[in-house]
Amino acid sequence: MRSGHRLGRRFGWLWAAYGTSALGTWLAFGAFPLIAIQVLGAGPARVAALAGVGAAAGAIAAVPLGPWVEFRRKRPVLIATDLVRFAALLTVPAAFALGVLSFVQLLLVSAVAAAADITFRAASGAYLKSLLPPEDLLVASARFESTGWTTTIVGPPVGGALIGLLGPVATVVADAISYLLSALGIRAIGGHEPEPEGREAARMRATDLLDGWRYILADATLRPLFFNTALFNGLVMATDALLAVLMLGRLGFAPWQYGLALAAPAVGGLLGARLARPLVGRFGRHRVLVTAGTLRALWPVGLAFVGPGTTGLLLVMGVELCLIFCCGVFNPVYATCRLERTAVDRVTRTLTAWTVTTKATTALLTVLWGVLGSLLGTRTAIGLAGVLLLVTPLLLPRRTPTPLPESEPEPSHI
Repeated sequence: MRSGHRLGRRFGWLWAAYGTSALGTWLAFGAFPLIAIQVLGAGPARVAALAGVGAAAGAIAAVPLGPWVEFRRKRPVLIATDLVRFAALLTVPAAFALGVLSFVQLLLVSAVAAAADITFRAASGAYLKSLLPPEDLLVASARFESTGWTTTIVGPPVGGALIGLLGPVATVVADAISYLLSALGIRAIGGHEPEPEGREAARMRATDLLDGWRYILADATLRPLFFNTALFNGLVMATDALLAVLMLGRLGFAPWQYGLALAAPAVGGLLGARLARPLVGRFGRHRVLVTAGTLRALWPVGLAFVGPGTTGLLLVMGVELCLIFCCGVFNPVYATCRLERTAVDRVTRTLTAWTVTTKATTALLTVLWGVLGSLLGTRTAIGLAGVLLLVTPLLLPRRTPTPLPESEPEPSHI
């Protein structure tokens, strides 16, 4: 493991583009629900539909894009998806200024942005793998993770101030501009990207849509990681939704206290991401992956015991700090392992399948836990999610993976 080495100018532009768009996303965090409520007078059902239906529609639309993007140069795809998000988001302030903004438009923009986001994530993973040698992937993943947590800390408070001064539509403009700047940064990467070898798009068949899932389920390392991350992320997000109801409702916390309880612990993610590479250098990648993946599952059950007042607020912050720190260590190691275990000609399809499944699982479990919260009580449902999270470490890979060839032959279709 080399320390403090540079990854080159081209990676620097990709990193800057990621940081810019991530900051824009967090600046506009919660903007669409606020617009739906404050501008369009939407009720709880419509706001929930905006979050769930838009994301689900985007995930469905992204499924055929994975195989299509696999056999095309990735940098033009990254630029195109950034420009699509830029254009789609700009329609919101334009319609607002003209007085024609509607809930249907918000739903469509949400779906387009979700599909573009999934496609961008998949293509960027494939591009990163082609841009850097294998020994630098963990360094790059840790830097992305650190940047992600930094924007999580900075973005929401600044975005909240911007909403207070100019309204939620202004943060949508900021988010749109961030995607334009990201596209310009990716364009500045330059260099020649060879045309991927493989089948032409015209030969793509319906069965190709499942290639990503087939590849994941056939790999002894990717398969348990796939189920572990989908279940873990889904249960944690379901718990977050219920925690908001508990803290802002029954326990009577102010919105700023709730925001502080979730934003301040993001410092733990930044610290964890910075420590990931040294820990791997000392203890080995597989041990860090399993240990951090196990430890992150231990904390959420503590949220079932949150009470009112300062003690309750400190308990939430402590649990979230420990959880996010473990995630900060786990995420770059897991992202690196996933890239290394995926053949270069399968990365886009695999990452698309992975992201679609994770988003769908999160949406399903969030709805399910909302029902359980109504039937069993919010605190009981949070505790149940915490107990189930204790089981997720059993899905982590238990053996050090064997080396993987750089590419594998395409499956034949009879």
